[in-house]
Amino acid sequence: MRIPESELIINSDGSAFHIHMKPEQLADNVIMMGDPGRIDILADYLSDIECRNASREFVSITGKYKGKRITALSHGIGPDNIDIVMTELDALANVDFETREVKPEHRALNILRIGTSGALHADIPLGSYVLSHISVGFDGVMNWYGNREKVTIPEVEEAFKKHMNWPAVLPSPYFVKASPKIIDLMRDITVKGVTISAPGFYGPQGRVVRVPLAMPHMLEDIESFRFSTDGEDYRITNFEMESSPLAGLAAHLGHNACTVCCIIANRYLKSSNTDYKPIMRQLVETCLDRMAQL
Repeated sequence: MRIPESELIINSDGSAFHIHMKPEQLADNVIMMGDPGRIDILADYLSDIECRNASREFVSITGKYKGKRITALSHGIGPDNIDIVMTELDALANVDFETREVKPEHRALNILRIGTSGALHADIPLGSYVLSHISVGFDGVMNWYGNREKVTIPEVEEAFKKHMNWPAVLPSPYFVKASPKIIDLMRDITVKGVTISAPGFYGPQGRVVRVPLAMPHMLEDIESFRFSTDGEDYRITNFEMESSPLAGLAAHLGHNACTVCCIIANRYLKSSNTDYKPIMRQLVETCLDRMAQL
């Protein structure tokens, strides 16, 4: 089936509409980061750089690290940007841009997203790395796609909504697992995480500046929630803004994806570290080393 021009927009130079990458520029292994400036940090480690594309917050390069071809891509802030990036990355991998038809053989990407985050428990220290084994979508992105129950954990969602007394006016939250392949790659150097992706930085993450919250006890209720799935026990560990649509869309589209976050704030202890760039650089290097093993 041919995909219409209105549904998948391809630029006149043959690149994907928003991220401005061409199919031949995409490596099988992808590292994603929110801040376009962090792409330059990663570029310091790459050799044989093939391309550099930039459009709005979407900056990408493809090069080699220890002989392994890797694409680095910035996605900006928020779950809506992940909907754009994941759809266009998958199209680059699995749609023939000449015929606009899905390729007969599926190509699976390995995607590791590096971010920053705030922890929700006192025993998760600043500077530690939390790997999102499971992500919780407060954003609603996956609710717009059919058959989301195939990649989510409905029984945990229902228990969470009951525990939180979830307001009907808010998007229904979803729980989605990250790729076991990427989890196994990073498991030994990270904290096992259950990460909430919020559609905003202030109210949706329980911050109060001048407007009161719809759920004034949200943080306390989140901290006390516990659940089990597949024989493992979990608690919600941290907040950020992109991990759930990444994990959900990757699972729907047949890619391997996971998020790892450097903890730069602790909401329970009300502490933060704004001088986190050296720790982020170390995390970038570590992620490159692990991705080069794939």
